[in-house]
Amino acid sequence: MLRVLLVDDEPFIIQGLKALIEWKDEGFEIVKTCMNGQEAYDYLKENKVDLIIADIQMPIMTGLELLKRIKEEHISDAFFVVLTGYKDFSYAQTAIEYEAMNYLLKPVEKAELINILRKINNISVSNAKEEQSRKEMEAAYLARNIMALLFGKHDRQNVEYVKNHMQIEGGVYYVVIEFIDEFIMSEDIDETEMRQTQRHLYRACQDYLKEDQGHCIFDVSRDEKSYDIGLLYCEYMGAKREADIHGFLNDLKDYLETAVDMRLRMFVGKKVDDINSISKSYTSACTLKSLEAFRSKKDIYFYESEVSVNNTGVVLCKNSLDDLISSIESKDIDKIDGCVMALFEEFKKSGLSSQTVNLNVNYLLFQLIHLASELDSEIDQEEILRFIGEHSVEDGTMRGDKEHLSLFAREYSMYLDQLRQNVSGGILLDIEKEVRENYKENITLKDLGQKYFVNSSYLGQIFQKKYGLSFKDYLTNYRINESTKLLLNTDMKIVQVAEEVGYKDSDYFVRKFIEINGCTPTKWRKQKA
Repeated sequence: MLRVLLVDDEPFIIQGLKALIEWKDEGFEIVKTCMNGQEAYDYLKENKVDLIIADIQMPIMTGLELLKRIKEEHISDAFFVVLTGYKDFSYAQTAIEYEAMNYLLKPVEKAELINILRKINNISVSNAKEEQSRKEMEAAYLARNIMALLFGKHDRQNVEYVKNHMQIEGGVYYVVIEFIDEFIMSEDIDETEMRQTQRHLYRACQDYLKEDQGHCIFDVSRDEKSYDIGLLYCEYMGAKREADIHGFLNDLKDYLETAVDMRLRMFVGKKVDDINSISKSYTSACTLKSLEAFRSKKDIYFYESEVSVNNTGVVLCKNSLDDLISSIESKDIDKIDGCVMALFEEFKKSGLSSQTVNLNVNYLLFQLIHLASELDSEIDQEEILRFIGEHSVEDGTMRGDKEHLSLFAREYSMYLDQLRQNVSGGILLDIEKEVRENYKENITLKDLGQKYFVNSSYLGQIFQKKYGLSFKDYLTNYRINESTKLLLNTDMKIVQVAEEVGYKDSDYFVRKFIEINGCTPTKWRKQKA
């Protein structure tokens, strides 16, 4: 409902306006009546309205004086309609000069009043849409600058934009928020449903953060099968709620789980002192997520807690670990199982604490990451971590036991073997063709890897290396480029264009279009017409 303020020193005029029409049927409600301009001025200093209807001739402060003051002092941006008699018509013209929207002659005609209200309603709806579009574009541009910082590919302009458009105080942490409900992992759920659920989570997070909603980032992950959201947590955010980061995130998690009716898990990266270094926190959160399978189940993982180990009595089973790493590197599958067995026997004999076992597992995993990096210095380590995350849990194995580690080690050994093979030439040409011919479909690297008998994680790495962006971003750019052709050469509606290029969720399509082209599809079409 649009809020209306009526101002007139004659009570019967006020009563007549109230009774003249059904205000609520037109989308308006009268929230206040005043007897003169001064009374209205005082009310407007503390209250917001959308429409002011004021008589020109009133004691203490006239309607014209009221209009002039609120415009000069920027007290209200409400539509202003003056009431005037025939003898005051020249005053009405003056009111128009002061940016009054219109005037009503006394006695007010019902049809004339309704006509003005409907005009105001239409303008309000149009303004609201433009404002929403502006906010969406600003949010998309802010997110783009934040992601440049997260991925470590930024310049001073990116940093300054983020600092100028966000409150950044105290230490900063990057937090991954993801679903752990079986629903989101089901093969029966299509991308549209998953995206809608992800968007629901994103909006719930924005609602909780209120004025800090820009700290919530939608669709950060480069993994096309990931439906998580990101959060930039600054220490002042907890201080406002009289909580530390643990209390803040626990309260946020409870709120979000209630809002989306699903269970969530969080991975908190290392603390950095300045937003310039947020990529370190982002990388550590991704690392923590990838190594989660080797740890006991928790709702919230903190990087600094997971990697810290008491120095007193720490034992690193280096010889056993190095033997296992060597067998993985040489693809000696038979030896791998024996090395894992020997490692666990040493754990048992040494009576190591869970923290010390974690230290040993961390050593193993980081050495394996190093092996992959040595094979190709340009390999994206985030893709290696993604492989670890995808292959560290299988049905029938328990977290952290011998069978679990043996299975993972064999998988990783084969993965390293694929890295040694020169597979990038022909396969990427085939994938380019796949995108051209099937971009409307739900193409994933996993499906393409199965089709061409190549590990999907490695496929993602060589794709990133050649094109400078992930397969997911490449596909998105291709789809959006195809949509511009349809916008330019057809009169299809935006919803139809979205579906034609592979997006069942038109809101998601519009968001991606804004990120790439800097404006909505509708505005782009008008500019190119």
